[in-house]
Amino acid sequence: MSAPLRRAACIGGGVIGGGWIARFLLAGIDVAVHDPHPEARRIVGEVLANARAAYAALTDAPLPPEGALTWHDDVASAVAGADWVQESVPERLDLKRRVLAEIDAATGPGTLIGSSTSGLLPSDLQDGLRHPERMFVAHPYNPVYLLPLVEIVGGRQTAPGTVARAIAILEPLGMKGVAIAKEIDAFVGDRLLEALWREALWLVRDDICDVETLDDVIRYSFGLRWAQMGLFQTYRIAGGEAGMRHFLEQFGPALHWPWTKLTDVPDLDDALIDKIATQSDAQNAGLSIRALERIRDGNLVAILRALKHGDGGRGWGAGKQLAEFEARLAAAAPQATGPVTREVRVPDDWTDYNGHMTEHRYLQVFGEATDAVLRRIGVDADYVAAGASYYTVETHLRHLGEAHAGDRITATARVVSFDAKRLHLFHRLTRDGVEIATGEHMLLHVDRETGRAAPAPDAILDAIRPLVKAATDDAVGRAIRPA
Repeated sequence: MSAPLRRAACIGGGVIGGGWIARFLLAGIDVAVHDPHPEARRIVGEVLANARAAYAALTDAPLPPEGALTWHDDVASAVAGADWVQESVPERLDLKRRVLAEIDAATGPGTLIGSSTSGLLPSDLQDGLRHPERMFVAHPYNPVYLLPLVEIVGGRQTAPGTVARAIAILEPLGMKGVAIAKEIDAFVGDRLLEALWREALWLVRDDICDVETLDDVIRYSFGLRWAQMGLFQTYRIAGGEAGMRHFLEQFGPALHWPWTKLTDVPDLDDALIDKIATQSDAQNAGLSIRALERIRDGNLVAILRALKHGDGGRGWGAGKQLAEFEARLAAAAPQATGPVTREVRVPDDWTDYNGHMTEHRYLQVFGEATDAVLRRIGVDADYVAAGASYYTVETHLRHLGEAHAGDRITATARVVSFDAKRLHLFHRLTRDGVEIATGEHMLLHVDRETGRAAPAPDAILDAIRPLVKAATDDAVGRAIRPA
């Protein structure tokens, strides 16, 4: 098992480099940065601001304390002592070789060196390095702080264990490292994108559609399928009950039809460039790049959160990766000893036509606060798997105030009373210290095999006692009565 990543260095802080910096920092890793660009600190600061906002909406798990960010005037001082160095300089072979040689000379042989190149072969990048066995391509996708995939590609001189070590180190960061078996120009993802891009250029050039129509075709159809099932799994379903074999037999002949121009490249002359740029300007009128980034991040957060609940709550695709990331964050968080709380930022999709948090979301937050109490007393996944749990049998909510998208709300839970079989909870929900709702819940300890109430073991009861706080609020025990 690889040692955890403690210190990273990022050489280059542009779109991709800035995303790497944010991903590392928000995972609690100290990051040293070198980028001679005069606007590098501003650019990285703006990327970090977007990343922090996205993470606040993406996960309710307790994030570790943010890592320390330091800036350095040269490569050698930035990479000194780093466990992982990520090179993200412009896509020029001569420049990358020079920078990688500097990194190689200033780091010990145990430091991993990844390149963010989107197409250069790792074997070409390794030429002249003292320790080429620890160098590889780590090709991410933008935005790096949200999209989990990283293509890990070794060169001729890369040690086999280096690829496995890199994938293992990325996992606790919430990233999905995939090993590409053989190096090839542009790897896997960019080759697929390039094929689609070439056909798109022809369609716009020949006035079959404009850029907005083409984007609509993708985002309102197969783009949604690809987000959670990719290509082959999607086509397997298209084959019906007979599966992939039937799909290939049915649609295979289409490969010989003159549908595409993938082997022919349109000339990106001034006329085509002007057409595409003009249509793109019209499509995005009034939207700055930063605004587009925020819209993109918000949409990705919503998709990832939705996929986290896919497959019956077990998670699917990138959502399953997010759920596993959250579980690791929760396991690594310091054990709480004070009041049991549940803090959450209200997502956009939690609001109704009035702009207020929808009423069933109040119950969701209170339910998650109850889950936090159960975890605190030891009723976790292992306990449930062993055959027992607490079931909620009665609930009463009061709605006292409003919450809106973006608000940070906190549910504070307390145990009002308990006995061998019953657990009586009372929750308060506040926004900026103002009470906006309360929830009262009665739970029974249940033997899951028989489905009947059963006494909880002494260890659970002992864990409950410190959480008991006498009921002093007239809201406890209230119910709706006829007027």
